[in-house]
Amino acid sequence: MVNLLKKKQQRTGSVLTTFAIATFSLHLLVLILFISQGLQIRQLSLRKPPSFVQMIDGKPIAATDDLARDPEAIRQFISKTMTSMFNWSGTLPPKNFEEVTKPLPDPGILVKTSQGGSQKVTTSSWVASFALSEDFRKGFLSAIAQITPPEIFATNPNQAMSAQLIIKRIYPPKQIAPGKWRVGMVADIIQKKRSDNRTKITTFNKDLLVQAVDSFAYPLDENSTNLQKAIYSNRTDKLEIYEIRNLCLLDEYSNLTEEQLKQCTNRNKSDNFLR
Repeated sequence: MVNLLKKKQQRTGSVLTTFAIATFSLHLLVLILFISQGLQIRQLSLRKPPSFVQMIDGKPIAATDDLARDPEAIRQFISKTMTSMFNWSGTLPPKNFEEVTKPLPDPGILVKTSQGGSQKVTTSSWVASFALSEDFRKGFLSAIAQITPPEIFATNPNQAMSAQLIIKRIYPPKQIAPGKWRVGMVADIIQKKRSDNRTKITTFNKDLLVQAVDSFAYPLDENSTNLQKAIYSNRTDKLEIYEIRNLCLLDEYSNLTEEQLKQCTNRNKSDNFLR
């Protein structure tokens, strides 16, 4: 009788041990699955968003290469950025219908110059500068401030001036490295005095070095200002200008050798917008 009880207890203990081991193994498997799922979710959150190439007709298509950009989209980016940078009207962009007929005067934005002082740039120039790389933007704004006439901000009609960038040609982008292009632009800056329409034309032929960048879509708050929205829109093209040089017109742009480019750059180095 005692032997039978011992055998029954041993059998019961064996079943309970097996059940405990099976339960522990199941919980361990569930824990491993949770950890695996968590790691996958983290990798997805850190993964760069897919890059899209914007075609000429405006339709975006997914790009297999994160650094790929459509040549026409690059040219449009250059045209939009440089036009905003050098079109100085002396007024702020209209935010509503009333401001279309009665635009507000542009107070300008003070930036530090290389001489240590401060000078004004137009609000449109300051906003457009966010399409430049951060290490290039500060020096470029300083150079823009030095060539912006104070009369742009004058409220006296006899002193007021305006300026406009007239783009004659933007050359097809030439790739110089993965995700980097050199784009030539032939243009003039035309300054006009409003009182007598006297004009001053300045040649502005430049080589612009452009690179592809990542851009994460952060939703803007409903209370975001028009200025914040304008700055945000400059980063949606996933491109930025990281250097501007004088354009060399010794020969056909596409046929220039590296030696010719160096000669032209060295000859006009004092006029370059460099980093």
